[in-house]
Amino acid sequence: MSAKERLVDPSLSPIDHLSDQGLRPKGFDEFIGQRKIIDNIDIMVQSSKMRKAAMDHILFSGPPGLGKTSLATIVAQALGSELHTIAGPAIERKGDLAAVLTNLGPRDILFIDEIHRIHVSIEEILYSAMEDFRLDILIGQGAGARTMEIAVAPFTLIGATTKSGLLSNPLRDRFMAHFHFDFYEAADLSRIIENSAKKLCLPPIEAGALQEMAERSRGTPRIANRILRRVRDFTLVGQKTSISLSDVRESLALLEIDSLGLDNMDRRILQAIKDYYKGGPVGIDAICATLGEERSTIEDVYEPYLLKQGLLARTPRGRMLSKRGMDHIS
Repeated sequence: MSAKERLVDPSLSPIDHLSDQGLRPKGFDEFIGQRKIIDNIDIMVQSSKMRKAAMDHILFSGPPGLGKTSLATIVAQALGSELHTIAGPAIERKGDLAAVLTNLGPRDILFIDEIHRIHVSIEEILYSAMEDFRLDILIGQGAGARTMEIAVAPFTLIGATTKSGLLSNPLRDRFMAHFHFDFYEAADLSRIIENSAKKLCLPPIEAGALQEMAERSRGTPRIANRILRRVRDFTLVGQKTSISLSDVRESLALLEIDSLGLDNMDRRILQAIKDYYKGGPVGIDAICATLGEERSTIEDVYEPYLLKQGLLARTPRGRMLSKRGMDHIS
């Protein structure tokens, strides 16, 4: 199973894009978790409406699956503005970005996902658009070249990134507010799962079953909703009239998701370090060779959660299993 096919991969898949639409929160009052961010954004929206002016540009950062796109949609709805969405990698030429900017209406929201993946030469177009609502277009070459200014309707740029450190300083400095999304607590995930279950018209779920799903969701609502849909399938086929703790555990056992939310590949990484390298330290290249995986896949897809859970440690000499990691796979 590839990283993209993992149930616990927080990245958005085409299936998620279709199935999550009905589960997304519809307003600030329905958005669970990230309270400090919600409170700040709500005030910014109210101020924008009172001033009858475009809201300040904002940057959302944090791991995938935590609600950045959902919140951008809510902001647009609260402002009564049109939301224009584009992915950073899809902007290949300056003309692509210029076309999007010139099609914006007054006080529209432009949401750029993975904004850190825009090439620096292309993002320069954003500077004057964000500051002065204009585009500076260079026409011609050499001594005869001239700059033409094109007005852009006052708009709000919401940038989303999983790697804020890769943003250039000039672009980062043009955002008036930067909000970082943190992983969710189990209590908030339980509420999210409960709300999603109602939207999916599922039978009653025991409190212990909600807690179990939440604790195995890796702090990520997107994964929580995936787990809920798989539990739904299990209970539907079993013709259950309610969802119990044992139903959830049996469903997740079939999916090979353990008590910490680790899947088979997560455990293979920990097991390889324990069995082949006596718990470490071991270099990342040696781990990749042992498992037959690319370095970027190990570092970007698998390691972050293992590090967050304190199962794995990065040291100057390489990766090492912690006592918790060693105990978990013993």
